[in-house]
Amino acid sequence: MNIRDPFHFQTGSLPLLISIPHAGTQLTPAVEAGLTPDARALPDTDWHIPQLYDFARSLGASILVGNYSRFVIDLNRPADDKPLYSSATTGLYPDVLFNGEPSFLTGKAPDDRERAGYLQQIWQPYHQQLQDELARLKAQHGYALLFDAHSIASVIPRLFDGKLPDLNLGTNDGASCATVLSDRLVTCCEQQQQFSHVLNGRFKGGYITRAYGKPAENQHAVQLELAQVNYMSEQYPFAFDAARAAPLQQLLSRMIDSMIDWGAQQR
Repeated sequence: MNIRDPFHFQTGSLPLLISIPHAGTQLTPAVEAGLTPDARALPDTDWHIPQLYDFARSLGASILVGNYSRFVIDLNRPADDKPLYSSATTGLYPDVLFNGEPSFLTGKAPDDRERAGYLQQIWQPYHQQLQDELARLKAQHGYALLFDAHSIASVIPRLFDGKLPDLNLGTNDGASCATVLSDRLVTCCEQQQQFSHVLNGRFKGGYITRAYGKPAENQHAVQLELAQVNYMSEQYPFAFDAARAAPLQQLLSRMIDSMIDWGAQQR
């Protein structure tokens, strides 16, 4: 197995890293051959997130984007595959779709040896790059800010009841960043009325937020899970909707600006 380019990384000038682990669509031959017809459409992808956050590139944020689909390996799960939630979820190697249907045809999932290669050649390089960049930011600026960017369909009965709030901020119940920072992000949400929001609701932050959010070490991490209905079609082929996305991008820009402003005050 020869994995090439497990991620795309752009170095920025700000003490902010935006991590986008679930936007990748690349498949390995073994995964592509084994997926069910429904899974081949890659329905659980965080579609268009790099495009949605493209404004942050010009601001000077560092941006790390995983290139491989979560059906190969989930970059936001721990390497030992321990569950992060007590409710329904998916693991390091997702064998079911978010709706509970199988991801792979019977007997066609990649074997343990194949998946061990994904861990070594995709998961580990992504996390090494993430760690290296956070270390660089702290060395240069004295602190580091990590924004883990995600999205999901707004209605998935297996994972949550009813319709998901539009913006779902997660800080591992306050453990991954300073409270005053999450308060600022919530305030940004409260200053507008178009989009609903919640802090540490159904999505409290995945492995990346929990592992790298270390406020006592001047390293602050926040996850944002967006309801996809606000910027794209949630039905195949999952098209980006620029008109719907525009007001959401304006809010995201205000949130990122607020995060950067807060960080500058910590010097």
